[in-house]
Amino acid sequence: MSADPNAKRTPLHDVHTDLGAHLVDFAGYMMPLRYAGETAEHRAVRTGAGLFDLSHMGEIFLAGPGAGEALDHALVGNLSPMKVGKARYTMICAPDGGVLDDLIVYRLADETWMVVANAANADVVHDALVERARGFDAAVEDRSAAYALVALQGPRAQGILERFTGAPLDDLRYYAVLAAEVAGVDALVARTGYTGEDGFELFVDAGDAERLWRELAAVDGVVPCGLAARDSLRLEAGMPLYGNELTAETTPFEAGLGRVVKLDKPVDFVGKNALAAQAQTPAGRRLVGLVARGRRAPRKGYAVVTSDGAPCGVVTSGAPSPTLGKPIAMAYLDTGVEESDLAVDVRGRTEPVDVVALPFYKRP
Repeated sequence: MSADPNAKRTPLHDVHTDLGAHLVDFAGYMMPLRYAGETAEHRAVRTGAGLFDLSHMGEIFLAGPGAGEALDHALVGNLSPMKVGKARYTMICAPDGGVLDDLIVYRLADETWMVVANAANADVVHDALVERARGFDAAVEDRSAAYALVALQGPRAQGILERFTGAPLDDLRYYAVLAAEVAGVDALVARTGYTGEDGFELFVDAGDAERLWRELAAVDGVVPCGLAARDSLRLEAGMPLYGNELTAETTPFEAGLGRVVKLDKPVDFVGKNALAAQAQTPAGRRLVGLVARGRRAPRKGYAVVTSDGAPCGVVTSGAPSPTLGKPIAMAYLDTGVEESDLAVDVRGRTEPVDVVALPFYKRP
C-alpha cells in the first residue's frame, strides 16, 4: 500500500519495504502489519523466534539525584528502591485514577532512568513527566527519535542472541536490562517483551538498527513479525493493550492490575486519593477472558449479553487464537453478572462464549 505522507517512518522502514510487508499507519508511524501472514508469524514466536520492529515506542529519560523520587510522584509504582539493571511494569494515571499509559521503567544507573511509553501516548507521558518532575532535582528528556527498538521473541531467542553477543544472558533475569555489544552494535539488552514468550528487547541508536536487524534476520528460522501477530500473541498471554483494555476512563483496579498501585509508598503520587478510594470499593466491572464456542471471533466493541439478551459487558480485544484453535477475547463484565450462559453479539447474531481466567496461554 502507499505510505501516508504524514506518517513517520521507523529506521527500519526500507527493510520492511524490501521484505514486502503490508504497511499501515499505526500511532502515527508506518508499521508492518504482516509479512507473509500473521498466523505463520504468530506460530514462529510460539515455537521458534520472531523479530519485531518496535521503534515507534517512546523512550523518555529522567536523570538527576531526584529522578527516582520524581518517578515515585509521577507514577503509581514505587520505583526509587529499584536496583540498577532492573525493570518494572507500571502506569501513569490522571488525578481521577484513569490510566494515561502503561509503561516499563528501566533503571540504567544510580541517577538515570528510562521510561518506555506506548507510541500513541509518548507525548502525553513526556509532558506529564515534565510537569510532575517540577520541584525535584531531575531532568526529563525525550530521546525517542534517537533510538530504535528491535525485539527477538520466542523459545529460541536466547540461543540465537548468544551468537551475536558475549553478554551473560543466563544471568539476565526477566525484567532486567544490561548494556552490551550485539552484532557489533552497542545496545541495551532487556529481557522483556509483549508476547508471552521468553525474549529480548534491544534498544540501539537509530543508525544501527538496520545492521542489527539484518544480522538477526539472517539466522535460519528467525521470522520477521508484524503488528497483527504481536496483537494475537499478547491477547493469548492476557496482556492489556492501551486503547483497548486500558484507557483514561479505566483504572488499574478495573483492569485487574491493582497490584501495580503502591498506595503505601512514602511519596505522594498523582491519582493516589482516587485510587485509594477505589481500592476500598468493588469496581463496577471486571476484566475477564472469553472463549467462543463457535468460529466467529468477538471483536472490540461487541456487546456481551446475558441469556435473555440484556447487555452486561463489552469486548475490548478479540481474535482467532492460533495456539488454542478457537476465537478468544478479553471483555469487561458488569460486577455481579452470572458468568454462565453468556454470549457476544456478533453483528446481530449471538455467539455463546465461556468465561475463563486470564491468561489464555502460559509458556511451558
